[in-house]
Amino acid sequence: MPAFPAAEWPIAACLHGVPTVLADGRTLHDAGPEAWEAAFAQVAAVDFSMAELADSHIRPADLSSAHRAELVAVAAARGIAIPSVHVQRQSVIEPGRGEQNLAYAHRTIDAAAEMGMSVFSTGLHRPLSDAQRRALWFWSVEGPRDPADDPATWALAVTRLRELGRHAGEVGLRVSLEMYEDTYLGTADSAVRLVEEIGLDNVGLNPDIGNLVRLHRPIEDWREAYAKTLPYANYWHVKNYTRDETFDRSRATSAPSTMASGLIDYRHVIQQAVAVGFDGVILCEHYGGDSLGMCAANQRYIRDVLAAGERAAAPASAVLPVP
Repeated sequence: MPAFPAAEWPIAACLHGVPTVLADGRTLHDAGPEAWEAAFAQVAAVDFSMAELADSHIRPADLSSAHRAELVAVAAARGIAIPSVHVQRQSVIEPGRGEQNLAYAHRTIDAAAEMGMSVFSTGLHRPLSDAQRRALWFWSVEGPRDPADDPATWALAVTRLRELGRHAGEVGLRVSLEMYEDTYLGTADSAVRLVEEIGLDNVGLNPDIGNLVRLHRPIEDWREAYAKTLPYANYWHVKNYTRDETFDRSRATSAPSTMASGLIDYRHVIQQAVAVGFDGVILCEHYGGDSLGMCAANQRYIRDVLAAGERAAAPASAVLPVP
């Protein structure tokens, strides 16, 4: 049985479509309740009832307890729940910053629990390089890499992520690790191995295969990647890209697309996820253009796919008229 009916599955919007800096130069993080309410009003206006709080926009760990309560209240006033926080580009094994990032992650877990969230999402990707920031699409330029064949760094990643997982479990949160290229979460096999070595029931994967499909280089087959990772998924960023590559795979290009029109067949993948017991929040994410509008279209698509799965699984007597 699916974890939720199609109409009730928790689907959240990302905040990519909301500017991180206001017209007057203040950051959204610092601007306070009036600006926060305006941001959530935009999310509500495209028919979402949930939003992921990414620390690119607002950092719960760096708000006072009073401001955290205000943030939850202004979101609720617009009909928006906040099920998750996503800490990005703060790798706990980043050279020179790993311990600082680990401490920040612990503070974020406590803040998320205080705010009533259920998921702490993070990964091992690092800040964008100058070249990536200058590129039209940052993923077209290779960024930092986790060291391959380095048992000490791998063990450090396992130890620190297990530490976060235990902390999160104590306060009732899931930890979801986002797949991202050139990190220890950069391939299906490596991501699965990492979660298995962490070995905690509340630590799973965010199988964001879209992060890999968009790369302008050879990639692993998305079907195989999902088959391996979906059994470990406990939260899910979904987005899609068109992709073209030469026959010898020496050149590839990509561009953001709707979920329905990109390379990944999400009708198949969503039904596959339901079949293996996925029960997490689905987070609609999109880069470029009208991000919120695209997320809204993708939410409708997801619910249509889930509803189609329900109809296909129903007994014939429940979907066909009785003569």
